[in-house]
Amino acid sequence: MKRTVPNLDYQATFSARETVETDMGGTEDAWVPQFTEWAAVKHLRGGESVMQARLASRNPVIITIRNSARARRITSEWQAELRDRTGIRKVYAIKEDPRPTEANGYLEMLAEG
Repeated sequence: MKRTVPNLDYQATFSARETVETDMGGTEDAWVPQFTEWAAVKHLRGGESVMQARLASRNPVIITIRNSARARRITSEWQAELRDRTGIRKVYAIKEDPRPTEANGYLEMLAEG
């Protein structure tokens, strides 16, 4: 069986929600970038749940990145900011913990923009 290599053509910055100090001495929750990785994005089509998401102005996608120790730290509470090669940027909420692909050298996760 021939394994296909995903086309990693999006730059993805993964961020976790953390409590940070403000200039005034207080604290607030903020998205703190953890790392940047090249990613592939597959837009989901069809299916009743996908159509419902689109009607609610949500865009479900599968994000695929290379498997690494830092990539395995991603949880469903993170977000990904994707930037394509033309500079267009979109933020997605990660909806599930990453899971290995059949190729095993990659992880994929469901996200919604």
